[in-house]
Amino acid sequence: MPAKKSNKTVKSVTTKKVQSSKGQALAKMSARQRPGLRKANAPKLTEKPKPRNSLTVDVFNITGKKEGTLSLPKEIFGVSPNQKLLSQALHIYFVNQSAHYASTKTRSEVRGGGAKPWKQKGTGRARAGSRRSPLWVGGAKALAPKPRKVLLSLPKKMRKRALIAALSTKAKSANVKVVSNIEKIEPKTKIIASFLKKIETQGTSLFIISKKTQNVSLALRNIRQVSLDTAQNLNTLEITKNRNIFFSKEALDILPQRFLQKGEGK
Repeated sequence: MPAKKSNKTVKSVTTKKVQSSKGQALAKMSARQRPGLRKANAPKLTEKPKPRNSLTVDVFNITGKKEGTLSLPKEIFGVSPNQKLLSQALHIYFVNQSAHYASTKTRSEVRGGGAKPWKQKGTGRARAGSRRSPLWVGGAKALAPKPRKVLLSLPKKMRKRALIAALSTKAKSANVKVVSNIEKIEPKTKIIASFLKKIETQGTSLFIISKKTQNVSLALRNIRQVSLDTAQNLNTLEITKNRNIFFSKEALDILPQRFLQKGEGK
C-alpha cells in the first residue's frame, strides 16, 4: 500500500499555491490599487490657498508698485449689507435726478371753444359743447402732463447705513484699494493713466481723497470712466456705480470721523 502523505506537506503545498495566486493578483494591480502602497504612491493634494480677509486691502504707490497691505475699519467695511435698504437708497437717488419738464395744454388753456359748434339736436351729428374737447383735432390734452419737481428723502440714519452697506459690498468683492501718495502728484494725466494700466483695472474707477486739489482734478479729468470725490462728499450712488474704489490714505483716516458725526451730508 502507498504511504500516506503527512498533513504538514499538504498544508505547505496549499499555502504556496495561495501565496502565488496573491502575488499574481498584486502584480496585475496598479500601484494606486495596492493596499500597502496606496498611501505612499498616492499623488499629493495641493493645499488650497486660504481666502484673504476682505478687510485687508492692497496699498499701491502712484507708480503702480505694491507697497503692502492695510486693514480697513470693520465698522465701515465689514458690515453685512442690507440689500433692501441699499436698493431703496439707490431708487431715491435715481428719482431725485430725473427731471419732469413735459408740458401740454389743458381745456382751460386751449384757444377757442366759446360758442357751441352746432345745436344740440336735429343735425344728426354727435353732441358737442366745445372745440377744446380732447376728442377734437387741435383740442386740449386729457390728463395733460405738467412740469413738476419730485424730491424724495431718506432719514439720516438710513443714508448712513446704506453708504456703509455699499462700502462693505465693495470690500467683500475685493474692489477697494489704497493709493499712498496720490494727493501730492503733479497735474499730469499720464501719471494716473500709467497707474491704472499697471494695476490692470477694468471698468469705471472712483478716486476718493481727503479734499479736492487742483493737481489731482487736472490729472483725472481727461480720463474716461474715472471720477473724483472726497470722503466728506461720498454717497451711496457714487460707490455703487463705480467698479473700482481707490482711497488715499488721508481719505481713509477721515472716513471714520464722518460716521461719528451727528449730521450726514448726503
